[in-house]
Amino acid sequence: MPISPPLAQVLAAGRRQFNQRVEETRRRTPGFDSAAFAGFVQQQLDPVVAAVATVAPARTAAVTLAAYDIGLVLCAQGLGGPGARSPWLNELWRSLLPRLAVQIAEQPHDLLGALSNAAVHLGTVDGARPAQWIELMAQLGPGCESPAQVLALGKVAAWRAGMAHVRAGSLQAASALPEPLQRAVLQAPADTALEVWRSTLESEPWAGPEPRPQGWTLGDFTGFGGRFATPPELRVSPAGLLVRSGDRHFLAMADACGAVLMAATAQEFDQGRTPQKPASVRLRGSVLQIGGRPLTLDLPEEGLVLAGTAHTLAIASPYSHALRLVPL
Repeated sequence: MPISPPLAQVLAAGRRQFNQRVEETRRRTPGFDSAAFAGFVQQQLDPVVAAVATVAPARTAAVTLAAYDIGLVLCAQGLGGPGARSPWLNELWRSLLPRLAVQIAEQPHDLLGALSNAAVHLGTVDGARPAQWIELMAQLGPGCESPAQVLALGKVAAWRAGMAHVRAGSLQAASALPEPLQRAVLQAPADTALEVWRSTLESEPWAGPEPRPQGWTLGDFTGFGGRFATPPELRVSPAGLLVRSGDRHFLAMADACGAVLMAATAQEFDQGRTPQKPASVRLRGSVLQIGGRPLTLDLPEEGLVLAGTAHTLAIASPYSHALRLVPL
């Protein structure tokens, strides 16, 4: 597949230095696949350069240099190009970055590196939804007035895409965005003042225009691609819900946007409090009454563990490898 004329011109003008970069990467990285990198240049890098050439032609060479160097690093790590370990990095470059050509032209190295790192990280977090993050950024990112706003939007979109543990920082980052962008990414109701809506989201993790009364399910059996080798055991800490499964330990956090599992230590688990059923929760057969709201379970009452934090109820059972997190 041929590359676009703007990229072809820059590569031809600097053929020697670009070839030298590939040779240096090959020497430093045993097993570096130069054919895979060539595929990345054609399929991922070229659309970005072509988009920049359309909106800021004077910046085409600078963007190509930054993108080429970052692409080499990503492909050397097996993160980009054909056969990449995860699809999200390639998807980011293909479908999102060309839509941010104006902002990338201004700060190519910073934006290409930061957004690539974000896509890779989202792909490693249990419960995160990288596809939704890319979609949100592609939808709202072109409305950003500066690279700094793109980075702030990326933080908020990461929370919206399931990263419950970054809610506080994301809401703080949202304040740097213009009001229309804030309203869009925070899904603020038209009849509610933005400051009031942000305050509500800060104080009530399960608040939002899309209620999630059924909560989220995390974990599952390792034999089916999950994280739990044995049914999860629970403890409670100020940071959230601590989970032990076999010899592995996790911190589980949830809100209206998603639920995540993060690594924890055995010491943190041992220092956690023994779970207790919140006073607002009643169990009648297979139905939980949570503050008057019924929740039907597909688990036996025997051995059921209910652990509550200020906002979230965790449900675990010796008969299941899954962990359920629901709003209190």
